[in-house]
Amino acid sequence: MIPVIFVLTLRQLLRQRRTLLLVLLAVLPVLLATLFRLTAEEVTPARFAANGLFAGFIVNLVLPLTALVVGTAALGQEIEDGTVVYLLGKPLPRWTIVIAKVAAAWMVTAAVVVACVVASGLIVLTGEEGYGLTLAFVVAVLAGSLTYSALFVGLSIRFGRALIIGLAYVFVWEALVSRFIPGVRFLSVRAYTLGVADGVTDVPARIFEASLSPRPAVLLITILTVLTTAYAIRRLNAYEVSERV
Repeated sequence: MIPVIFVLTLRQLLRQRRTLLLVLLAVLPVLLATLFRLTAEEVTPARFAANGLFAGFIVNLVLPLTALVVGTAALGQEIEDGTVVYLLGKPLPRWTIVIAKVAAAWMVTAAVVVACVVASGLIVLTGEEGYGLTLAFVVAVLAGSLTYSALFVGLSIRFGRALIIGLAYVFVWEALVSRFIPGVRFLSVRAYTLGVADGVTDVPARIFEASLSPRPAVLLITILTVLTTAYAIRRLNAYEVSERV
């Protein structure tokens, strides 16, 4: 039953207008990469790609916003409009619903963000030092996409205004608080994602170095993905058909 729910969710997500807006958002880094190629002279391409383009724009903005919009819509939209009763009324384990929804949200998010990384990386880094940065950030955003998707699907089950809560997490907690309080990086998906990228890439620290070391980043991103998925399953198991979250 998971493949059926997965495919239906993909169709639902791809038909929404918000998906087009996400594609437009993903085009912005490509435009920035093109402008850099045409105008930049002083900054090295590898440093710009790692810190400005990949870490600064894609991981900071494109990845969490895409995952937030897609993740909260994967199941939250059905809860909001009441059509979830048709899904929950079927005789199937609710954990299969959560797994299918998270997988669909992950695929859509990863498709948008990976395409963004590859396209902008090809423009900036082709023939330059640090070309492997593109692959490193592809691996990192794949991991980050999964964690964000599980987190936001869980939020959409628990809260009726999951989109607003998710925006607060992205722009207040990760974008502001985690930058001024070093210890908060252990509670930031953004920091985990950058740590994964740091573990995959072989560029020197002068070009790119994450604030969180690769080993704890991999461990923490794995733990958070498992915990948020388990929480989403638990919440859906306790969800009453008449409940308005």
